Amino acid sequence: MVPLFAAPAANLAPRDLPLVVAGQPQAASTLGAALNGAEPGAFRVTQLPDAAAADQALRDREAYGALIVEPPGLSLHTAPGAGPAVAALLTQATSEIGAVRPVPVVAVVPADPDDPLGAGFASGFLPLALTGMVAGIALTILLRNRAAKVVGLVTFGLLAGFGAAAILQLWLGLLPGSYLLNAAAIGLFAIATSATLAGLGALLGRAGIALGVIAVFLVGNPLSAVASAPELLPQPWGEIGQYLPVGAGATLLRSTAFFDGAGATTPLSVLLGYAIIGLVLTAIGRATLGTPRQQSTVQDSPVTDDNRTLV
Repeated sequence: MVPLFAAPAANLAPRDLPLVVAGQPQAASTLGAALNGAEPGAFRVTQLPDAAAADQALRDREAYGALIVEPPGLSLHTAPGAGPAVAALLTQATSEIGAVRPVPVVAVVPADPDDPLGAGFASGFLPLALTGMVAGIALTILLRNRAAKVVGLVTFGLLAGFGAAAILQLWLGLLPGSYLLNAAAIGLFAIATSATLAGLGALLGRAGIALGVIAVFLVGNPLSAVASAPELLPQPWGEIGQYLPVGAGATLLRSTAFFDGAGATTPLSVLLGYAIIGLVLTAIGRATLGTPRQQSTVQDSPVTDDNRTLV
């Protein structure tokens, strides 16, 4: 577990990070070439005509930041809602570029004012993953009726979605955006996580439960990039993490909370896949974690010994 959790966090650096350069064509082209030359492979630079187009790219989750080259000078536009760690990294790098004249920074998609560093967002996701796993395992152990398990998983997802969104958004104030969209994102994540554990348990028994815990927690959690961004993790692990429940769930919730659903297609498809396959396996699987009941039948059989019958 130590390398699984420590190695990704210790090797955070931009790797093919989407970045926009906009403004005067010649100056923007020169800046983009300088970025690629200074840090080969660190950025995937896209050139756009002006600041308005660059800001729209940030709102559509097509880039994490934009360098704007205009007559007054260079400015940096960021999207902390997509990852405060990335915004901080870009701000620090740009400040080194503008050592003589400070580079102004504009947060186009800001983080929640009550959670500017994103620590609350990241910390709130681990309990959601853990409770999803516990719910899936508990329903597998406690219920033998497969239809009841499916109903239990869906009910858990609904309760988790509305309950967790109420805590994170209405009580703690860590999420902006639509409460219903955020509740739907959390609920789908809860169903996907619990149904994955329950489905694997129904298919493979104890081995399936162990496989689910490994995929969701031991591998999925450190590769989820909840506190950073997939493009900051060593590759291909950052990308792989987005196809596991925790990574997809965090990305979907960021999309609903900060971007009005922009960039939600891939994580939504991933979570729907886990939820549907998990529910189907739960409905058709026959493996059980319970101890099979052993039935013994005692039959009276006469034994004759010296003309006496012994029962």
